[in-house]
Amino acid sequence: MEAHSTNSDTINHYSVKEGLLYWQGRLVIPVEDELVNRILQEYHSSPIGGHAGVTRTMARLKTQFYWPKMQEHVKDFVQKCLICQQAKASHTLPAGLLQPLPIPQQVWEDIAMDFITGLPSYGGLTVIMVVVDRLTKYAHFIPLKADYTSKIVAEVFMNQIVKLHGIPKSIVSDRDKVFTSSFWQNLFKLHGTTLAMSSAYHPQSDGQSEIVNKCLEMYL
Repeated sequence: MEAHSTNSDTINHYSVKEGLLYWQGRLVIPVEDELVNRILQEYHSSPIGGHAGVTRTMARLKTQFYWPKMQEHVKDFVQKCLICQQAKASHTLPAGLLQPLPIPQQVWEDIAMDFITGLPSYGGLTVIMVVVDRLTKYAHFIPLKADYTSKIVAEVFMNQIVKLHGIPKSIVSDRDKVFTSSFWQNLFKLHGTTLAMSSAYHPQSDGQSEIVNKCLEMYL
């Protein structure tokens, strides 16, 4: 508070309610207080916080709290977050040799698909199939059992994606056994859909589903 003592306009932004100090309607937290770290844990590291970045974490905090050098504290906390570092590590892998994919022209004509596996079981479901429209970035998240096959995935895809959006012109995916199976390849050959397999380290070949996966994994 002493940093604002020479500015009467700033001082007027302070108020006291029920023995608590507020600045512009936001609760003032002493910097040295352990409460700052607990708040950062809740607003960044908890399931509610979802390990969001500096900007989003800061935006949420500013609706409720104030303390000096908030931006610096939030940035330092996020940069030191071990889970965030691990989640973002894959983005630094070397690029492959594929060319960037062409920009889609129509919604749900060009999509990306991937699987998030090894999740805690919920009713026997431990896998999430991610289907992303490459133009709008809109995504569907479909739970599956761990023993999914190309036929099961195809049935789910037809019932939950094609029924809503029609047959896509192209599907970008990794080289999961489902996508390389003759059943999957022949099915979409009949429908005239181009199947593109991304390389493991190419940052643009299947980037849409990978980005969505990272965000979803952090929230899970």
